Amino acid sequence: MKKTPRTIIDAFLRSNPKHSAAHAAHASHGRHAAHKVRATLSKHPAQPSNSVRALLRQHSRLVAGIVIAAVLAFFGIYSCATNPGQLPNDQFAFNKTYDWTDLYNNDGRYSYVENGQEKSRIGIDVSEHQHFIDWEAVANDGIDFAFIRVGNRGTSEGVIQADEYFTYNIDAASQAGLDVGVYFFSQSINEAEAREEAEYVLEQIKGKKVSYPIVYDHEPIAGVSSRADGLSVEQMTKNAQAFCETINEAGYNAMIYGNSRDLSRYDMSQVSSWGIWLARYGSSVPDWNSGFSIWQYTNSGSVKGIDTAVDINIHFLP
Repeated sequence: MKKTPRTIIDAFLRSNPKHSAAHAAHASHGRHAAHKVRATLSKHPAQPSNSVRALLRQHSRLVAGIVIAAVLAFFGIYSCATNPGQLPNDQFAFNKTYDWTDLYNNDGRYSYVENGQEKSRIGIDVSEHQHFIDWEAVANDGIDFAFIRVGNRGTSEGVIQADEYFTYNIDAASQAGLDVGVYFFSQSINEAEAREEAEYVLEQIKGKKVSYPIVYDHEPIAGVSSRADGLSVEQMTKNAQAFCETINEAGYNAMIYGNSRDLSRYDMSQVSSWGIWLARYGSSVPDWNSGFSIWQYTNSGSVKGIDTAVDINIHFLP
C-alpha cells in the first residue's frame, strides 16, 4: 500500500500512545480554535480582524508542526529498526573466489589465511539435541560464534514447535561473549507459512542480542515423509524469499542454509543476494569455491562444554 502523509501519521500515532494523546489534545484545541475563527468570520465576513488572523496563523502553525513532527518521528522509528548489534550484511553476502591452498586444518579446526592474514572465524550450531551446554567452556575452547535453533515446523501436520533449549542457549552464549545467530528448521509449503516462521523467530528473539544472521534451513529428513516433499524450485524459491524478506524488513540479516542438493532446489539467481551457509562433510575442502561465506564442515565435532557431537563451521571473511 502506498504510504501517504495521513497513513504515515496514523501508523505513527497507533504505535506511540503518548503522541496519540498529544495529537488528540492538539486536535481538540485546533477544533476549538477553528470554531472561534468561524464565529468571528461570520460576524465580520469582509474584513477579518487582527485577532482572527492571529488565530489562523496559530492554527496553521500548530497543524504543520504536528504533521512534521509525526512524519519525522515515524521515519525515525523505522530508521532505528535495524538491529544495532547486527554485523554488516557484507560480512555474509559477498562474491569471493577462494584459493583452497590458503585453507588450513589444525586438529579439526579450520582457518583461512590470505596474504599472511587470518580471514576466518570458527563457530558451531546447536539445538536441543546437544542438551545442556556450558557456554563459558565453549568460549574458552576458541569458538567465536554460534547459530542456535529457535524452533522447527513439523513434517506431517506442519505445527511450529519451540526448541526446548533456545532461551537458555541464546542468553548463555551471549553472556559468554560469543557472536550469536539463529536458525529455523522450516518445512513450509508456501510463502504464507514461510512468513509465519520468520515472524515466529522475530517474536522469540525480541530483546536478545543477535549479531549473526537469521537463517532459513529447509531440507528433507532422511527416512521421513514430509508434507513439504516434492515442492517445485519455484515454490522453494518463493518460500525462501518470503522468509528472508520478512527478516530483512525487521532490520536483521538473513541467510540460507543447505548442502549442494538442498541448495539446488532453489533458483540461486533469485536468492544469492542473501548469504549462503554451505554444508559439506567428509571433504578437506568444500565442493564450491565461491558463492558462500560459511562452511559447515563436520557434524561430528568435539567442543569443550558440549557432551555430544556438534556441527562445526568456518566463517570466511570478505
